[in-house]
Amino acid sequence: MMSVDLHRWQRDESKPSAREAWRDVAARVLGPSVLLFGVIVSAGWLIMGPFGGLEGETAVNRELQEGRSRTALWDTTTSIWSRLGNTEIIIGTCAVISLIILWRTRQWWYAVIPAIAISIQATVFVIAAWIVGRQRPDVEKLDPAPPTSSYPSGHVGAATALYLSFAFMAQRIERTWLRRLVTTVCILVPVLVSYARLYRGMHHLTDVLLGMLNGVVCALLAWHWLRRRHATSHS
Repeated sequence: MMSVDLHRWQRDESKPSAREAWRDVAARVLGPSVLLFGVIVSAGWLIMGPFGGLEGETAVNRELQEGRSRTALWDTTTSIWSRLGNTEIIIGTCAVISLIILWRTRQWWYAVIPAIAISIQATVFVIAAWIVGRQRPDVEKLDPAPPTSSYPSGHVGAATALYLSFAFMAQRIERTWLRRLVTTVCILVPVLVSYARLYRGMHHLTDVLLGMLNGVVCALLAWHWLRRRHATSHS
């Protein structure tokens, strides 16, 4: 199982050649992402096939919408949380933070980690959603439905891939309180997006869980995309 060496990029800051970069992207990102895609699609087929769509999941959405938690304040709050996973927000945030990291480190091979994470996630998500084609929950929807199907959640996957990458990168912040604060916020964002997508009737529970799995694996693949000479054996 892949371990997470949070300081691998600081132990070896050498610039890779173009050949090394392409070799490692192919071997350490593209290849494993095909396996990830197979897992996501297979799980989707199981949900839609032998498991009969897990229709009981709709009860989760109904409880969130019809229970005591359904208020105008929560409608507004979850709308904000949900937008954190919007494509334009994800891409814009990734671009801004990556440029800041590039400016601070002058290491493009480190600054591209978030971009790699969300790119893999988006590719797996879009194709899997098209193949599985799951309908969204049969409840009132508080957001416009995007053209993709319900499974897996692209909002949750994108938020997880991006902000987990940021959480990894935040471990080089020297001030302990700031490092812990940034890490906590980065881990919290995907959780908020997940809750918002359920509350707003846009996804089933398994859509959110598999979307988060997609994001976690993509963040890990991006974090380990390049071999580092002085990291652990899982470098």
